[in-house]
Amino acid sequence: MSSLTSHPPRRKPRSILPWLAMPALVMFLCFAVAPLIGVFVLSFTTWDGIGAIHPSGLRSWRTILTSPGLPHALWVTFLVMVVSWAVQTPLSILLGTFMAGRQRYRAVLGVVYFVPLLLSSAAIAIAYKALLDPNFGLGAGLKIDALVKDWLGRPWLAFGVVVFVVSWQFIPLHSLIYQGGVQQIPKSMYEAAQLDGAGRIRQFFSITLPQLKYTIITSSTLMVVGSLTFFDLIFILTEGGPADATRVLALDMYKRGWQASQMGPASAIAVVLVLVGLALALLLRRLAGPDAGASQLEGA
Repeated sequence: MSSLTSHPPRRKPRSILPWLAMPALVMFLCFAVAPLIGVFVLSFTTWDGIGAIHPSGLRSWRTILTSPGLPHALWVTFLVMVVSWAVQTPLSILLGTFMAGRQRYRAVLGVVYFVPLLLSSAAIAIAYKALLDPNFGLGAGLKIDALVKDWLGRPWLAFGVVVFVVSWQFIPLHSLIYQGGVQQIPKSMYEAAQLDGAGRIRQFFSITLPQLKYTIITSSTLMVVGSLTFFDLIFILTEGGPADATRVLALDMYKRGWQASQMGPASAIAVVLVLVGLALALLLRRLAGPDAGASQLEGA
């Protein structure tokens, strides 16, 4: 009788994926989580940015929550968010759909549209501030009376300029996102629609838009959360004026922290910004539904 020899069970090879993710995790902890914890702790202190830090309990939070400037800054922030989203989303979808075509010149236009993303917000703000100057700007230089206005000196005009410049800068990014989303839609759906006699407009509303649902959610999340951090562009263009018409939360945080040397209240505003951004991101994630990830993978 031959004896059966038992072999020890083979060990499964250890995956190296967790180790590959370690550098990114360390960077995230050092440059995202740690600063957030530090800001949260500073919101319970009194500090002028130079001297010693003194614990002050809830004084900074009471100062912020009872300040009449906080509701106004929140209102302006949400107004910029909603209006810029309403401007950027349809234009980005149309440009993304246009650039997803096969014509050669569309690739060239895609590169041209991408140019604003290569410029810094500060440089864009300086350029537009010079162009909109009523005395030495584009309108005065070209002798066009319709452009010779105090664009940055009137509340609603200044607000409109901020929304326009923000949209001009970030529409290329979202157009690129939508271009990728349109290119993932199966061509067979359009071919079937053509056989049924559907034109391009009908195909756009019946096929393209429904298939871009999760792309719209992703783009909208980037727009909404990103609008909470608008600072340098608004600071250079209007400094929050006129009459605080463009004073968003991020700018209010800067003015309190660095101009008024109130780091405690400024840190409290930063925590409010993080909470608002997190709440909006979770809300948009709920709108996408529980099968958003699976649907995106199927579309890919």
